[in-house]
Amino acid sequence: MKIGDKVRFLSDVGGGRIAGFQGRNIVLVEDEDGFQIPTAVNDVIVVSDDNYDTPAPSTATSERRPSYKSSSVDKPDEPAGRPVTFRPKPEERSGGDKLSVYLAFVPVDIKMITSTRFETYIVNDSNYYVHYTYLTQEGSAAHLRSDGEVEPNTKLFVEEFGRDELNVMERVTVQLMAHKRGKPFIPKPPVDVRLRIDPVKFYKLHTFQQNAFFEQPALVHTIIENDVVTRPLLIDAKEIKRRMTEKSVGMEDTGLKKNAKPSGAGRSPRNGNEPIVIDLHASELLDTTAGMTNADILNYQLDIFRKTMARYKDKKGTRIVFIHGKGNGVLRHAVTHELSYRYKSCSYQDASFREYGYGATQVTIK
Repeated sequence: MKIGDKVRFLSDVGGGRIAGFQGRNIVLVEDEDGFQIPTAVNDVIVVSDDNYDTPAPSTATSERRPSYKSSSVDKPDEPAGRPVTFRPKPEERSGGDKLSVYLAFVPVDIKMITSTRFETYIVNDSNYYVHYTYLTQEGSAAHLRSDGEVEPNTKLFVEEFGRDELNVMERVTVQLMAHKRGKPFIPKPPVDVRLRIDPVKFYKLHTFQQNAFFEQPALVHTIIENDVVTRPLLIDAKEIKRRMTEKSVGMEDTGLKKNAKPSGAGRSPRNGNEPIVIDLHASELLDTTAGMTNADILNYQLDIFRKTMARYKDKKGTRIVFIHGKGNGVLRHAVTHELSYRYKSCSYQDASFREYGYGATQVTIK
């Protein structure tokens, strides 16, 4: 169920098109006169034509899975005295008894990749009913974004979100329980998978690929496929630190100092007291800036700056050199503004010209 879908009311005559959402359980149905009617999600059903007085025929939405369909939330039993809405039993397919479930992100408007909102779906590509919980992690705390049940061979709309929410979606957890109804089945073990969601990918058009589940390009993450759980992303802090150090040294020893004056002989070797170097140039942070505005790039650079400051905020005495370049001074001004207002306890100054040229600022954590 998404914006633009034609729907009819289950408890009343009429319907319209979905114009928007209010939270998880309310949709705004716009009628033919242009009025938007707040309606419970479980009180509307998607139809394929403008006849809102008869149930819509079921249609398939996947070329690879003829029985594959889209779904909204389950409808409750209708009160006595009302006509019973016919709901066919979910179809099973050959080979579907191995559990395959995916988490998918779909741009609302792929042509406006730098400003579009995104839809989240749980895709159940199996003959099992799947109960899911979808959470985001912030530190040790988890936040429930959605939970529910997905019918066999069905994709379920979970939520719509904007770029302003990407920062809280870097770590997501999906938990699954699978079963069948009305027949014996082979039990499946519970699934608990944690994924890293890279916000940068949502700025890149090639991130979203053609797939078997949606007519439009999507970013599809595998939770479990053919009963094999995707390997949770394990982070080795020591390995990350080593790689960051190698990258910083590599940047300083090559491209970063191509415009700097020679440092002269007798320079002391690097040691543990050397500053951490973070290059904020877009070319170092992004594979490509195609489709991104200057504002998008600046916001991403500042996001890296803030995450770096947050990482080292408790390590007093740490020195961090941010390479922002000379350019027109916009990034430098934004960095110093952040330091003046958000990190008042830290001191900063121009970094060594001999080491980094004119375009760098050194911050000392205090």
